[in-house]
Amino acid sequence: MSLAPPSPAKIWGWLDTIPDPEIPVISLVDLGVIRAVEWQQETLVITITPTYSGCPATAIINRDIETTLRQKGIENLRLIRRLSPAWSTDFLSEKGRAALQRYGIAPPHTAAGPKSCPRCGSENLEKTSQFGSTPCKALWRCRDCLEPFDYFKCI
Repeated sequence: MSLAPPSPAKIWGWLDTIPDPEIPVISLVDLGVIRAVEWQQETLVITITPTYSGCPATAIINRDIETTLRQKGIENLRLIRRLSPAWSTDFLSEKGRAALQRYGIAPPHTAAGPKSCPRCGSENLEKTSQFGSTPCKALWRCRDCLEPFDYFKCI
């Protein structure tokens, strides 16, 4: 008698423990890059949409998913990279947005910029560079507390 495979809900829970390699306070699930989890016969298929097609963290993300699932006993695994529909900041979960804010990264608000400083809450802000610590972030500064911070760009 063989054991039933883990449910997709259980697998989603395991994937939710894997941090994004560039922003480790947010999980891959909360980042919204994991699009689907399904069993196809005896193979677990995970569909992943990178934040952008040239994302340098894609190989690390795939490795971390494989490592985590193999440690949980998944033997037959296939990762699919899906570029359409393209990843969007709309895929970020509310839990993920809150984690970014607590970490000091302003979550996406509008293309015009952040709503407020993630450190002091002030709306008196200025953009200092279109490019931040990663391609998906811009560098901003609060004019009140004078602290710089990353803004997760709307995509």
